[in-house]
Amino acid sequence: MGTADAADADVSKPADTEQAEEQRRTRTRLRAQMVSAGFYDSGKSERWLEAPELASVDRVNLFAGLRYAPSPDTALPALVRLIEKHPPVAERANCGEKQMGLFRLLGASQAVGDFLYRHPQTIDPLFDTDTVRGETELAATEHPETVLDTPETDTSNKTPEQAQKNPLPQSAPLNTPYRTRLLHAVGADPDAERPRARAELTGKDGYVALRVAYRAELAKIALIDVCSPDPVELMPTIGRHLADLAAAALEGALAIARTEVAEGAGGGLCAAPARGASVDALDLAIIGMGKCGARELNYISDVDVVYVIAPAPASDLHEGAEPLTEQECAQIGTELVHALTKAIMAPAPEPPLWEVDANLRPEGKDGPLVRTVESYVSYYKRWAENWEFQALLKARPVAGSAHLGRRFAHAIDPFVWDSAARESFVESVQAMRARVTNNIPPAQVEQQIKLGPGGLRDIEFTVQLLQLVHGRTDPTVRTKSTIESLEALTGSSYISRADAQTFALYYKKLRLLEHRIQLSQLRRTHLMPAKEHERRALARSLVSPERLGTLSAEQMYKAWQKLKRNVRSLHERVFFRPLLAAVSTLSRDEVVLTESAAQDRLAALGYRDPRGAMRHIQALTSGVSRRAEIQRHLMPVLLGWFADGVDADAGLLGFRIVSESLGTTSWYLRMLRDSPAAAERLCHILSSSRYITDLLEDAPTSITWLDKVADLQPLGAAALKAEIASLLSRHDDSAEAMRAVRYLRRREILRIAMGDALNLLGVQQVCTGLATVDECTIGAALALAEREEITAKEREEAAGIREIPEEEPENPLLTEITVIAMGRLGGAENGFGSDADVMFVHRPVEGAGEEEAQSQANRIVNRLMQLIKQPVRPAIRAERPLEVDADLRPEGKQGAMVRSLDSYRAYYERWAETWEFQALLRARPIAGSEELGRAFIELIDPYRYPREFTAEQAQQVRRMKARVEHERMPHGADRTRQLKLGRGGLSDVEWLVQLIQLQHAHEVQGLRTTSTLEALNAAVEANLVAAEDAEVLRDAWLLATKIRGGNVLRGVRQSDLLPTLRDALEAVARWSGYTPGNARQLEEDYLRVTRNARKVYERLFFEG
Repeated sequence: MGTADAADADVSKPADTEQAEEQRRTRTRLRAQMVSAGFYDSGKSERWLEAPELASVDRVNLFAGLRYAPSPDTALPALVRLIEKHPPVAERANCGEKQMGLFRLLGASQAVGDFLYRHPQTIDPLFDTDTVRGETELAATEHPETVLDTPETDTSNKTPEQAQKNPLPQSAPLNTPYRTRLLHAVGADPDAERPRARAELTGKDGYVALRVAYRAELAKIALIDVCSPDPVELMPTIGRHLADLAAAALEGALAIARTEVAEGAGGGLCAAPARGASVDALDLAIIGMGKCGARELNYISDVDVVYVIAPAPASDLHEGAEPLTEQECAQIGTELVHALTKAIMAPAPEPPLWEVDANLRPEGKDGPLVRTVESYVSYYKRWAENWEFQALLKARPVAGSAHLGRRFAHAIDPFVWDSAARESFVESVQAMRARVTNNIPPAQVEQQIKLGPGGLRDIEFTVQLLQLVHGRTDPTVRTKSTIESLEALTGSSYISRADAQTFALYYKKLRLLEHRIQLSQLRRTHLMPAKEHERRALARSLVSPERLGTLSAEQMYKAWQKLKRNVRSLHERVFFRPLLAAVSTLSRDEVVLTESAAQDRLAALGYRDPRGAMRHIQALTSGVSRRAEIQRHLMPVLLGWFADGVDADAGLLGFRIVSESLGTTSWYLRMLRDSPAAAERLCHILSSSRYITDLLEDAPTSITWLDKVADLQPLGAAALKAEIASLLSRHDDSAEAMRAVRYLRRREILRIAMGDALNLLGVQQVCTGLATVDECTIGAALALAEREEITAKEREEAAGIREIPEEEPENPLLTEITVIAMGRLGGAENGFGSDADVMFVHRPVEGAGEEEAQSQANRIVNRLMQLIKQPVRPAIRAERPLEVDADLRPEGKQGAMVRSLDSYRAYYERWAETWEFQALLRARPIAGSEELGRAFIELIDPYRYPREFTAEQAQQVRRMKARVEHERMPHGADRTRQLKLGRGGLSDVEWLVQLIQLQHAHEVQGLRTTSTLEALNAAVEANLVAAEDAEVLRDAWLLATKIRGGNVLRGVRQSDLLPTLRDALEAVARWSGYTPGNARQLEEDYLRVTRNARKVYERLFFEG
């Protein structure tokens, strides 16, 4: 490089540097402007500012407009694309904040921006809208939204003042401006009785025309919505217009369908001219359900409908035409429904609108698409379930034949309002609520705006339940939308005005949140966005344009979390607190229900004796004591928890008994107030089992266990034995000591029962825990009997009553004794109330005479039995004494109560039968001499685990099983419902496993166990039973055991029977862990599981 060139280069360097620095500063200022305008990712969005389409748009005006966008990052690319497609949009953009609606809408909804790009002809009509005037027009074109004012509606019991206060409203008319515009879009005459689309506007051309017209109207609604100075208050109006727009789309789709079916598109009933006449001879009404029927629709949602058909009136028929038969009506109606559904949902150049869902119709997906009014009535009279009547609560004619829609509404109205009096109403309501919650994926529960705790469904559920309860006798609350229903319930004094206003505000806020989330992409979702930039845009869209920037994403999320908590608590206040006001003196602002209304509300919750419940509530909450004050505060929540249980009346009564027993005990009141989990568990237990309630009444301090799950776990053998040893050491008198032990046993049974009632324990945990308690009780009785024997001898010696022979051992006990558990106790498979099957073994100590040892053993065993069975003073309330049964001993009831080890050896060697060896499979030492216990096990092992088990012996087992079934099965019993001896029940599983043990335990060490399920697992590992067969057997055994335990704790006499009565079956289903309303599911599951278990049993038990 030359000298001159070098000099030139030195001069250019500073210039380049300054230029780069200036560019950097310019870019920094631009980024700052973008951040100020609300951009989230200015780096990514910056390149759109350089788009040639924006060349004519002043940057200052552009940013003045973009700052109003909920997401400028979304609005800017959409704006560029629209200018590319429709250049006049640049002029609008240059107007800045004067065209706020343009920026606001494009930043709130990418989906609307995409629609405008596809159909630029809709842009100018949309943004020429004066949003202030548009909002006024929306309100001006609204219509009443509640039930039809019909002759069938009884107003005779209303005074003129009441009628004026709560006038019966008219239904929303079908002839809305949306209907007119959408029918015009497909070339149909809105004034025609049965509008038809023009022939050239059918098929995909018609679909596009309809959908474009629909979305143009939707965009206008959205524009007015996002520009509103008060979007929360506008929300109900938006919901009504979205519902009316959806109804208009259905009307337009029906017009297309009429033309297509009339012209024979796709074939059909007859030739085209005749088909046209047939279409005109049919009336079809579309009934909106759910949110569409209630006129509170979302921006994007399934539209639930049912279809009603009828022959057109004779006056509407062509000259000489015959009325359609019911079959012809059904065929043409079905064709029309298929065609109109395609107009809404089928693929076309313009995307589908939303799903038309007819699954709420009778018989669901399996039922016919269309029915006559008479067919609907017949179904609802004979076959419908409660949830179907509740679904009809929102039913409203929305399209098609207006007079047929009114006929349908009048016909089904009584079914809706009589549903609360139906027998299974409470279970149905509980089941619906549980089913909604259970269907939410766990990962989505906390993000659910609609279905999660504190969501929209909680508000809707509360309002609808109140309507169903009180609407039976009060027509003024037979309304459709949630907001208007709250107003009606307030007007009739079922909810306080303050609570109704709060509930309405919460509802509007949640619905606004849902609207804005859906509007973004016009996708059906009810989830709070997870991404930060999406939440930020959502927060900006929730406030009015004037308040933009006052709500951050974090603030929005925290406010939503608080709102959910408030909704949950308000549910209890709205539904239950007025019940207190009916019996207590509360504040002046409280709603005071009449006695009849309060009882209706309690009955709807599941209280069978509402009057009795009112008395209990009054007793618990009256007065000025601290206890009454806390009870008044808690009672609304507690009443709901009792209602969620199996027996609400028993729960409330039990709570009153326990509360009165504990009086003003500070820890009890503190637990109720400060530990919601413990209080809810208490309510659940009290409504589940009267037996547990009885135990709690006498041992109320056990309620403290409810605060910790660990305290509801069964105590282990070591802990129990240590406590029992301490008890025995403190009581010299055996009767007093045994009373303390039996009280301890009752306490531990209560602990296990409470854990079981709360589904905190598995079936095997319950069985093992109960067996351990009984083992320790028997062990304590043996220790006391032996102590008495020792004490008696010592007293005799001290008194000189008898001389001690030189050969007599120093130990006063002449023999060792061990107790051998048999049956369920031996297998550690106890149920509540199980007998304790045992055998007693003794072995004289060295130097003791056999006769003296036998005599002492008899005395000790007899005293043991006496201590366990005899009444104690004072009596232990609600005790179920342990029944000790020694009938499995050699020679049964005719044999000696206690035998020596040698005597057992001789008997089993010479006299025992096969069934006795089978009984020994459960033999297990549980108390007394451990060494003697081991000796007994060594003695019996060769007999119960024989080296060879012959075919004849196996046949003996099979014959004995048949004999047991024949002799012990109650006469006339349904074998499919017998838990123990019935088909696939406990006996089938246990006998099969025991036969396998007799045949194979000699070789398979794992089969040498007293536990049925452990032996079954060992049989699988040894390839003696297929894993799938074992699973069937295990399921049957566990379910039967669980049901049996529930029966016992509920005080059912026939504890070995699956109940047939609905209430009893529901109770046992809830005990078994099923959600409310699933009694029949439990029944089906049990019958299926045991049927399969019986098949496995028969195949394996009788093979060979």
